[in-house]
Amino acid sequence: MTEEIEYQPMNVKDILKEMKDTSELMVDLAYSAVLYDDEDIAEEVLRLEEKMDVLGYHARIAAMLGARRVEEAEMLSGILQIASAAEKVSNAAGDIAKIVLKKLGLPPELKAAIPEAEETVTRVKTSSKSSLVGKTLGELELETETGMRVIAMRRDLDWIYAPDKKTMLMRDDVLFAKGPDEGVGILYELAAVDKYQRKYPAPQVLLEDLDKAVDMIIDMKNVSELAVGLAYSAVLFYNVEIAHEVEILEAKMDEMKYGLEHWVLVSAKHIDEIDHLRGLLHLAISSEVISDAADEIADIVLRDIELHPVLMLAIRESDEVITRVTVVEQAEIIGKTLGDLRLETETGMFIMAIRRSDRWIYSPKAKTVIERGDTLIARGTRDGEELLIEMCSLPELEPS
Repeated sequence: MTEEIEYQPMNVKDILKEMKDTSELMVDLAYSAVLYDDEDIAEEVLRLEEKMDVLGYHARIAAMLGARRVEEAEMLSGILQIASAAEKVSNAAGDIAKIVLKKLGLPPELKAAIPEAEETVTRVKTSSKSSLVGKTLGELELETETGMRVIAMRRDLDWIYAPDKKTMLMRDDVLFAKGPDEGVGILYELAAVDKYQRKYPAPQVLLEDLDKAVDMIIDMKNVSELAVGLAYSAVLFYNVEIAHEVEILEAKMDEMKYGLEHWVLVSAKHIDEIDHLRGLLHLAISSEVISDAADEIADIVLRDIELHPVLMLAIRESDEVITRVTVVEQAEIIGKTLGDLRLETETGMFIMAIRRSDRWIYSPKAKTVIERGDTLIARGTRDGEELLIEMCSLPELEPS
């Protein structure tokens, strides 16, 4: 039964900031729940979906109360459009999570192929016996020790997005971490003080083009996350080029949806339990909804809607900032690969895309080489943003 939402005065900037952080986290967790058949993570997505419903309600009320003149109403229309799109992202992420909870099914063969193809997102609760309790993430250096980085935490009903090195872990904190598959067990044993066991389903039949299906699903995940991130970037920088890139990603998602649906229809003749394919159809539909919602956010820039200053503040003051940095001539990082630079470890910033001359490189890999004049679109912590800007700038001259 749906609970009644009671109105409480809230700052619209804080509402939008939390909606942005929550919707981005939901996309990541929802796909991970499906890829790794994790019901615990799926349940967390539904908790966040309920939270988004409340935030959306308050965003609409706050926007209506804030408009006293036509000019104010026009600027606040952008806020309502972003709030509406964020809710659509949330609902679609919830639908993806329900693929796991309602056991709509994915082919066991596909599940078995996933772990080698993508980073893992895991959920673990800290035990009172854990050596992690009472220490900060900076002291623990979990990414160095386990390869896993904590992307969010839940403490009772409160969420901490993009926790930094000063964040202290407490008993019964629920950690969400991302990294290589082999790091999951190490982190789990450190946090839960228990043996970790993951069951990988054994393939039953050899499906045609299985690798192609795995690639499409992972591409859908990456494109969905990138589209949402770039959409917020387009608004933050009021950048028409980035907004157009979101349009391109939306069109790309349409093609991937058609491709996955075709694969499902072809593969149905090889599977006795065709219910195992229903989840993929739901995944394709929900992925398209997410990219469409990202396009709605970017549409604000494309239609030149004047933005209320509070909207810019909300995005800029998000727990996870989005920044745009150009690599200047003679910067120390020129000629080095992202793998060499280890930007996520050294700065806490994740490179979402690179603009090079008149083209974009989406989700750049570890082997991607940084070139002079590259424009990096990155997200991460505010401290990390400062470090990244320094790395892309001219090196300081030593005093003679």
